[in-house]
Amino acid sequence: MSGFVREVVVTRLARGGHAMTFAGRALRDIFRPPFELKETARQVYELGWRSLPLIAAAGYAVGIVMSMHTRASLERFGAEALVPAGLALALVRETGPLVCGLLLSGRVGAGVGAELGAMKVTEQIDALEAVAVDSFKFLVVTRVVACMIAMPILTAVMNFMGMLGGWTAESAVSGMGFEAYFRAAFSLLQFSDYVPGTLKTMVFGFIIAVTASYLGVHTSGGTQGVGYAATRSVVTASILMIAANVVLVRLIFFIFPEMAE
Repeated sequence: MSGFVREVVVTRLARGGHAMTFAGRALRDIFRPPFELKETARQVYELGWRSLPLIAAAGYAVGIVMSMHTRASLERFGAEALVPAGLALALVRETGPLVCGLLLSGRVGAGVGAELGAMKVTEQIDALEAVAVDSFKFLVVTRVVACMIAMPILTAVMNFMGMLGGWTAESAVSGMGFEAYFRAAFSLLQFSDYVPGTLKTMVFGFIIAVTASYLGVHTSGGTQGVGYAATRSVVTASILMIAANVVLVRLIFFIFPEMAE
């Protein structure tokens, strides 16, 4: 039994090391030519622009729900006037980036894992190598860069739509005007609230793209393996992103101590 456990642990550690090497190579190749700008732009469209309706709709719904819950809590203390500012702080600092990352993990992670997995099992990746194309740069790095570019933009959209949803809910209850609501929402936000959240989403984008690409290009077992790659991409990327968020929040509080006050 001990030998079996040892073998499992060694196998898991070897896979983890291989995945870390894969991620390190992706991070290194982002800054090395050729940059495959045309393919990167196409991936920004596929991974970012096509995710926009989902992110916008989800952000609007999240804003409505958060506004209702925030109002219900603050009404006990007679602090209904703080609903816009509280919602804006919650969205910009934590809820917007994390929810956007999880949604993109579900859509993009599964898509990239399945796409690269299908290319692997049908030997299309080998065909690219045969015609002297760097498949890692063309297939992996372009998706990593595209996801890192798309995540901050999509997060900004989610934050705005969340505030818009919050205004919709607040307007229905108290009749607050659009201008007054957004003036109150931005009254407590500072520059240090925007920067950490934006940088954090780039890390989330890197995690999603690298995880899905790694599982995709190492797919085996035919079409069944493609399904496993898509599912594992979503689950693994989501878990890694949540774990990374804990570390990043602590790091942000260290670099920006005013945010912890």
